[in-house]
Amino acid sequence: MDERVQRLKTPKDCEVFAKNATRLGRPDLALEAQRRSVELRAEKQTATTGAEREALKAVYAYEEVLAKTKGKRIRANRTWQMIRRHGIIPAVERAVNRSTEAAGYRALAEMKMQDLAFESVVLRYPNLFSSETVERAQERISEWSSED
Repeated sequence: MDERVQRLKTPKDCEVFAKNATRLGRPDLALEAQRRSVELRAEKQTATTGAEREALKAVYAYEEVLAKTKGKRIRANRTWQMIRRHGIIPAVERAVNRSTEAAGYRALAEMKMQDLAFESVVLRYPNLFSSETVERAQERISEWSSED
C-alpha cells in the first residue's frame, strides 16, 4: 500500500484522496484509498476474531460499492439487521446460503475487491462455517471466475 494511503486516518480522508486520485488518473491509488476506508470502518467495530473483522470489511466494502454506484453513502441496512439479529458469522452463513444471486460479489469484482466478498471470507475460514456453506462459496466463486 502506498505510504500516502497508509497515513490516511479517517474514511472521509480516504474518500477525498480517492476522488483526487481518480481525477489525476491514478485509479490504483483510488482503489487503495477505498480499501483503506474499508479497513478504518471495520476497525471501529467490535470484532473478536480475524474472521469477524474480515466479514465486517466485506460489509463496508459493499457499502463502498453502493456509494460509488449511487453517488452517496448508503448503508447495507438488511445486512446490518441480520448481523444484529444473528451475529456476524451466522449472518455471513445466511448470506452465502441465500438462493438468490449475490449482486454484491459482482459489484465488488468490478471494483477489484472480490477478495472482500462474504464467499471469500468463508473460504479463508472454512472451519467456522458448515460444509454446505463452504461448498456453496466454492461453487459461486468458481462460477463467477469462469464468467470473467
